[in-house]
Amino acid sequence: MIVLGGYGGFGGRVALLLARTGFAVTVAGRDGRKAEAFCRLHPDERFAPLALDRNAVAATLAVERPWLVVDAAGPFQGSDYQVAEACIAAGAHYFDLADARAFVTGVRRLDQAARAADVAVISGVSSLPALSSAVADHLAAGLDRVTRIDTALSASNRASGGTSTTRAILSYVGRPIRLWRGQAWREAFGWQEMAKVTFAIPGHRPLRRRVALCDVPDLDLLPDLYPGRPAVRFRAGTEIEIQNIALWLLSWPVRWKWVRGLGALVRPGVWAQKALGRIGGDRSAMAMDVKGWGGGDPIHRRWTLIAEKGDGPWIPAMAAALLAERLQGGEVAPGARTAAGSLALADFECAFADFAIASATEEERVSPLYARIMGDGFARLPETVRALHLVNGELAAAGAAEVIRGRSLPARLIGWIAGFPPAGRTDLRVRMDEVAGVETWHRDFGGHAFFSRLSQHEAMVVERFGPIRFAMALPNRADGLSMHIVKWWLGPVRMPLILAPRCVAVEREADGLFHFDVAIRLPLVGPLVHYRGWLEAPKPPAEA
Repeated sequence: MIVLGGYGGFGGRVALLLARTGFAVTVAGRDGRKAEAFCRLHPDERFAPLALDRNAVAATLAVERPWLVVDAAGPFQGSDYQVAEACIAAGAHYFDLADARAFVTGVRRLDQAARAADVAVISGVSSLPALSSAVADHLAAGLDRVTRIDTALSASNRASGGTSTTRAILSYVGRPIRLWRGQAWREAFGWQEMAKVTFAIPGHRPLRRRVALCDVPDLDLLPDLYPGRPAVRFRAGTEIEIQNIALWLLSWPVRWKWVRGLGALVRPGVWAQKALGRIGGDRSAMAMDVKGWGGGDPIHRRWTLIAEKGDGPWIPAMAAALLAERLQGGEVAPGARTAAGSLALADFECAFADFAIASATEEERVSPLYARIMGDGFARLPETVRALHLVNGELAAAGAAEVIRGRSLPARLIGWIAGFPPAGRTDLRVRMDEVAGVETWHRDFGGHAFFSRLSQHEAMVVERFGPIRFAMALPNRADGLSMHIVKWWLGPVRMPLILAPRCVAVEREADGLFHFDVAIRLPLVGPLVHYRGWLEAPKPPAEA
């Protein structure tokens, strides 16, 4: 078999794992001297060097007639399928280590030709989506509805990639990324939504690293694989915090279209990575959170991996060796497809045993925010009202609303600052994101969107709009619940209740729909905003 790019950081590891599995491997790439040097470095392996340019693959395969070609010579962003097509023409199987979203998902266009040639053409035989889909399958097993899949990956600074990886990352920093959220495709931006994530496994020192949004095949593939079409997000980062923050800062000029892209920074980025290469440790990590419902219970499952002693870069190489063994055993069907679902987590766990790599799975039963606050009163709510507050991971609903705005000058100024929607009748879409028990409600009134965050304070729900927080009691009504302000804060300062906005908020059930009516007015200012309408409540989890 041939490993294209077989002397590189990941390709070299693929070649070594294949050789240790018992395969004779031809180490190929543009630079024949590097291929020869790699083979000399590993004299005990069944290696042969080969100078091979991608543009000459077809002619070489016609002579060499390999059984399998593994393409590890990215980047694959913007690449074509000339290597895969040459393999099909030569009757050779083909794997690649691509993580480029369009490239991996687009490989299915070769399916008919691959079947006719009786060969397997599989893209993404790496951490994404081969390992990530195996983890998602493991975590989603037995769930009636999956609502959210959130993945984070952090490489050690010493394991961070070279030119190909740098070019791949810079290709989407600040650029639009399609995400499946709220049961619709929505737009986000590369290397934004930055946050710190803790990777923890019992018996291992935890890691806390920054990660940011990346454009990967999982964003297209995973929503279609599980009941409920879950929201999917993938974030990654490097060990060195300043690198992540620098990329986040650079993402804004691209998002604002001040610059067309960051391709000119590939060389400086590679230089900076080499300059910082001796800084930091040798620990890498990956985690996936899956939230959903099983038997009517809200469930949160988390899988975490921590690689020690610099063994993290072996992980992207493992899938190729594992799948090659299956291919040799006749367990891989011909055709062109992604690597999603091609392997099980147990396969990877066996491979982890040869390295300083540990993983663990945790599960917890969680309680939605309103259920925690209301206790027994939550069960007495009408079904449609209760259904809109069964948020575990994500929930979405759609309907219509009427907005009435205050007309005084102070009311209009405050409404503009707060981002209230304009007056009138409009369609309404609401998306609720839940992370660590805190819900973010995104409300879209006919294209005018604003959001607030809801959390718990004692036996009250706290809604936050920027620096202002309101704590509200939640008494039951015969047809739903009402909410009224009992405390409020401006920043960290608790304010006198007499100065608080007067808010009358009601949620009720009528005609099988969720109805809401919220009126807000300020002392000395008068009415600020009044919005009312309805939402079609999703089915309760036990029925979904």
